[in-house]
Amino acid sequence: MSDILIVDDERDIRELISDILEDEGYTTRLAGNSDDAMKEINSESPALMILDIWLKDSRMDGIDILKTVKRDNPDVPVVIISGHGNIEIAVAAIKQGAYDFIEKPFNIDQLLVVIRRAMEASRLRRENQELRRRDVASSDMVGGSASFRALLAQLDKVTKSNGRVMLTGPAGAGKEVAARYIHAKSNRASGPFVTVSCATIEPDRMEEVLFGRESPERGLEPGLLEQAHGGVVFFDEVADMPPGTQSKILRVLVDQQFTRVGGTDKVRVDMRVISSTNRNLEHEIDAGRFRQELYHRLNVVPIAVPSLEERREDIPELATHFIEMFHRTQGLPQRKLSEDAVALMQTMIWPGNVRQLRNLIERVLILGEGSGAIQARELPQDSESGGEEGRVVLTGALATLPLREAREVFEREYLLTQINRFGGNISRTANFVGMERSALHRKLKSLNVVTSNKAGARVAYVEGDEDE
Repeated sequence: MSDILIVDDERDIRELISDILEDEGYTTRLAGNSDDAMKEINSESPALMILDIWLKDSRMDGIDILKTVKRDNPDVPVVIISGHGNIEIAVAAIKQGAYDFIEKPFNIDQLLVVIRRAMEASRLRRENQELRRRDVASSDMVGGSASFRALLAQLDKVTKSNGRVMLTGPAGAGKEVAARYIHAKSNRASGPFVTVSCATIEPDRMEEVLFGRESPERGLEPGLLEQAHGGVVFFDEVADMPPGTQSKILRVLVDQQFTRVGGTDKVRVDMRVISSTNRNLEHEIDAGRFRQELYHRLNVVPIAVPSLEERREDIPELATHFIEMFHRTQGLPQRKLSEDAVALMQTMIWPGNVRQLRNLIERVLILGEGSGAIQARELPQDSESGGEEGRVVLTGALATLPLREAREVFEREYLLTQINRFGGNISRTANFVGMERSALHRKLKSLNVVTSNKAGARVAYVEGDEDE
């Protein structure tokens, strides 16, 4: 895109600039007043705008047009020109977001240098946006378990709306991936996806990071909310947002506008808000750490993201997905998964959820044994914590039980693990453990193990301990 809009009330000037730029290979559009300029901008956003400060017989002067363009089309670089140039006008233009300022009569070489730099800045900005969009498009939702399918069905229902979504679930479960999925499938997919990491931004810088800053020395610095205009802002772990900022965000959600730190002008934003938390926000409200009004504004559509524990069936597919991703992005070996590695991964404890699984796969691919199938011995095991290779280390409680009781405890825990690993599917469990289906039913009954539907999947538990 090399389309440049030239706005100047002097016909000779705008045609002269147009001839110069077309000789350089650019395409141009011309406007002699503010109405024509806004019509051109609204019909199609230009790659760059050359704007005269003083526009005779126009409703808006150059500064007014600049403010409007930077509000509604913040990615369009604007070069200001004026025959009445002085430092005050230059500062005002730069403060409002102009890329540069050139005084009439201008030097053609100087004009071309500024335009080339502005066009290069515009090109880099578009490339960054395209990379962000690819990142969104590549944030695939992977899985096939019942709990995962239930999550996907809920996400699909909210993709085409502008409703605010609150994603809840443990750390590492994939809340940001779910947010990116909503964005990628929405009408805002071509717009930005901006993440606000509420837990990592210093509280005393939160407002500057969110709302941006204006100062005579540094000019205009857009904040994250301004960068999210036309797209989605994702408040990651919103419970960590400082109380003072919560009040201001509440006002932004009501008014859809805010004022930059150090500024006076209102900045209008059009953005969809998605939030996430791994805490119980109602408890945070009772403790006085989170504003109830903000909670109700953000929690329009609550969606729970299941832990990896609730979707163990998806572990092989997720692991394969990460292997392919690391091969594509880092050139790591594209290895298969052996059956024993899959079995071990599906019985492991995953406090870090999907993020922990992703990190484990990356570690194995970096440190692993060649390019063959990944073996169970390459995964973290008790032996790495000091036990002998191949030996099972008993817990203190199990070690003190008589053999019959210890065997019963082991069988119960083993079968609970296998049933949950296979999503409550008795036939698949029986096939894996090497028992007839009827014999497995009898064994489960003798051990007081029952299955029921929880979180969209069949899970097993010990009868009488369901709520423990």
